[in-house]
Amino acid sequence: MHSTSASSRRRWDGTQPLAHRHRGLKVAPTSTSRLLRAGQSGRCTTCGNRVEWYDRTGHRPVALHPIELPASVIPPACRWHVSSGTAYSAGDGTAWCRIPHPLLCPGREMPASLTPHLAELRRRLALRTRRMIDTGAFTPTTAHLTPAESQAAGCRPAQPVVQLLYGRYLANRSVEDIQCVAQTRARHRCTHPILTSGAPAGIWTLMPATAVRGQLALPGAGMAVYDLTHLPYTEQLRWRTQHCPAHAATPVAADLARADWELFDPLLHHQHIHPRLPLTATSGQKQRCEQPNSSWTGEG
Repeated sequence: MHSTSASSRRRWDGTQPLAHRHRGLKVAPTSTSRLLRAGQSGRCTTCGNRVEWYDRTGHRPVALHPIELPASVIPPACRWHVSSGTAYSAGDGTAWCRIPHPLLCPGREMPASLTPHLAELRRRLALRTRRMIDTGAFTPTTAHLTPAESQAAGCRPAQPVVQLLYGRYLANRSVEDIQCVAQTRARHRCTHPILTSGAPAGIWTLMPATAVRGQLALPGAGMAVYDLTHLPYTEQLRWRTQHCPAHAATPVAADLARADWELFDPLLHHQHIHPRLPLTATSGQKQRCEQPNSSWTGEG
């Protein structure tokens, strides 16, 4: 036998249970950072595997492998640890450590000093990348082309140098592929690029490879720079915060990823200095490089 009475939402003693409401992450309006801590994880654009981004003191964020590894099988120079949300390139004396993802990324050249344990882990990541490519879940990008490959592709810099807000920045990918970092209402990253057809574009021009922080100037005629200084301040600020026009108009939206900018240093980033201006490909023709004697205006 069983009871035929309808089930009640109350407890056995007649009290009403408390309903816990699911609250979304929010950022205070007075916060200096609009980036959600839940958005620190992502996927490598080269191999598609998961990575976790952490801040570094005085440097751009570093991508770490999301799983801790035994410190006994990791070379001391490759050990990282995280303290209070900041990553440090050193061991912390514990039996576990973290490792940078580029050492394991199957889309990059394999380091010669890779240990057997790390080589096996790299092989597993390569198999996972192959499965994602075969199923259509991941399409590798060309954001990490070598300078020779970039020149063969038509002198289109894979990591261009962009001038805006009286400074020069090195982009992590081509100008056309820079993606908005804002969070949508569905709590996903916005898929729109910051370079749209309706917004004003920059100008590819040649500028001297000037030094920074008191360094000596590098010899050479000039370098190709995507110049945005002729745009209004609001447009340059939109590029600096890496927002599409829609999210630039709604600043209340939080950021779900970090802006892919790095302060350009001509001595540290000399491999990204291109002496020729890129040109877009016309119908039936391949891309070519223009001699360093003019400027070109266009979207990317």
